[in-house]
Amino acid sequence: MILNTIYYNIRSISLSLIGLFIFSSCGEYQAIVKTGNPDYMYKSALKYYENGDFNHAAGLFEMVLSTYNGTSRYDTILVSYAKSLANIGDYYTAASYFQNYVKTFPSSDSCETCQFMTGYCYYMLSPKIELDQSDSETAITELSTFIDMYPNSPKVPLAEKMLRRMQDKMSYKEYKSAKLYFNLGNYLGNNYNSAVITARNCLRKYPDTRHREELSFLILRSLFIQAENSILEKQSERYRETIDEYYSFVNEFPDSQYLKKAQSILKDSERGLTNAETLLPPNKDELEYYKTFGRREKERQREAEQAAKEARDAS
Repeated sequence: MILNTIYYNIRSISLSLIGLFIFSSCGEYQAIVKTGNPDYMYKSALKYYENGDFNHAAGLFEMVLSTYNGTSRYDTILVSYAKSLANIGDYYTAASYFQNYVKTFPSSDSCETCQFMTGYCYYMLSPKIELDQSDSETAITELSTFIDMYPNSPKVPLAEKMLRRMQDKMSYKEYKSAKLYFNLGNYLGNNYNSAVITARNCLRKYPDTRHREELSFLILRSLFIQAENSILEKQSERYRETIDEYYSFVNEFPDSQYLKKAQSILKDSERGLTNAETLLPPNKDELEYYKTFGRREKERQREAEQAAKEARDAS
């Protein structure tokens, strides 16, 4: 009972102290703002920033930003304001100010940090895989730009790690889209072709994706099913494309978990190609050739008889 009383008393005192600190801090901040003195607000913002109070620092930096535009202090204010915004989680606004800094002070030593932080902000803004990935795409662009511009920066390993995560996220989203098309099959159209296009686009954009094997096999399966479902006139071409895709697949993934299924697809494709070529009716050129075959033979026979007659007469 005594211990409980002591605990509640300590807790009450702690909460009171926290409340007093917050009230004091807010009161101090409001007093600074009321002065309307840009120099005092600027120096106070720096103190808040150095003490890790990024909310108050951001507020004051924002108030003096336009005042010091074009002055020697603008550099410090702009980068400190952007960092403060990033620290309080306002990543959209922070990213825009980091980008602004890079454009305004392209020769500054802080550009390296600002370019990195731009990519970092969009990385933090990257949403769940089910949502629109515009911010993830921007993160990829900004992080790639940072790595290209500052290849020797100590931040490059972290930037590369974040970049791989974004690329993997994007490739997984496209992989899921390709699988969705595949699972839809022929519902309301040829979704197998859409699966092939989506998967190939993904492999082209993200060649190092960890889903490369699955995407490649999905392409092979889709091509085979397309060939099977094609009209006779298109089967030969599509079975050949499937066979070519098989050899590309096994050359890249000789120990694939899908190897047996791929080999089965090859056998069925070779059988399908043979059947298609056997059953395939002649095309227009071939039909024309067959139609005129008899006439051409008669003409050649007459020419041969004429030549033989001329030879006899000459002798």
